[in-house]
Amino acid sequence: MIQLHCRWKNRLLPAPKKSDLRRFAHAAAAAAGLPVDPAWDLNLLFVDDRAMAVYNAELVGHEGTTDVITFSYFDDGSDYEENDTMIELIVNPDAALREGEKRHTGYAFEMALYIIHGLLHSAGEDDLAPAPRRRMRRREKECLDILKEQFDFDNLFRQA
Repeated sequence: MIQLHCRWKNRLLPAPKKSDLRRFAHAAAAAAGLPVDPAWDLNLLFVDDRAMAVYNAELVGHEGTTDVITFSYFDDGSDYEENDTMIELIVNPDAALREGEKRHTGYAFEMALYIIHGLLHSAGEDDLAPAPRRRMRRREKECLDILKEQFDFDNLFRQA
């Protein structure tokens, strides 16, 4: 099973149970088509808008906040050893709360989407041009449909 390292640095929203998040992350990685054996490390950092804007500027060179930032070490083509850190995601629950209201999808759905989106980037998907973006959206929907059968997103990502 994927080893999950998680830090919750968002004071507005409560952290999910780590055991549930670990199971979700493993299932999400498998749904995204990432290898799950041998086990590798996934680092998840959950931050607020302010911290995300800082990370976005310093690490990506973009201005303002965003929903998720992905660092994948699968794409260098090299093999990995068990317990190597292979993916790091920085996730913004504030954006999920805002976008969930705006799109009428809900906070929990957006949180699941952001994790899947980051994992799909790690699996080689891209969303910079129209055709790859359509493929990414289709893959997001496929993965979320698989995960909905196994997880109650509202129970996993609670607002209070």
